[in-house]
Amino acid sequence: MPGSDDIVAVACDHGGFALKPAVLEVLQEAGLEVLDLGTDSEDSVDYPDFAQNLAEAVISGRAGRGVVVCGTGIGISIAANRYPEVRAAVCHDETTARLAREHNNANVLALGARVTGPEVAKDCLRAFLQTPFSGGERHERRVDKLGRLPSSA
Repeated sequence: MPGSDDIVAVACDHGGFALKPAVLEVLQEAGLEVLDLGTDSEDSVDYPDFAQNLAEAVISGRAGRGVVVCGTGIGISIAANRYPEVRAAVCHDETTARLAREHNNANVLALGARVTGPEVAKDCLRAFLQTPFSGGERHERRVDKLGRLPSSA
């Protein structure tokens, strides 16, 4: 059985459905196992439900990383980021995807089907998959703070 790092969960709403085949293509080309969490059509659905399914898959270890897609990437990333263990980054180009991994240790890539074309989305995903977290005291300290709930002081 593959390790969770070899499994990438994918979830989208109806607005992201058109970009989903491009995402799946890159993952298959990379030899990664896909945990497809829907949606499976352009019928209207609520993106928070799909973000929750993906977040739960990442948190439980069923997937090591994830990709969420909606119309802009914004709504579904906000929903996914409600979970302290999830670090979803909306990326619009290869550089932001690379830096999201290097500096922020993002474990979920968020894409917008209405604002990012399929080729750019593929470049983002490849950069996200190939880039390790650079670590180091400076980045690790900041990323550790992302997983903590704010104090109520």
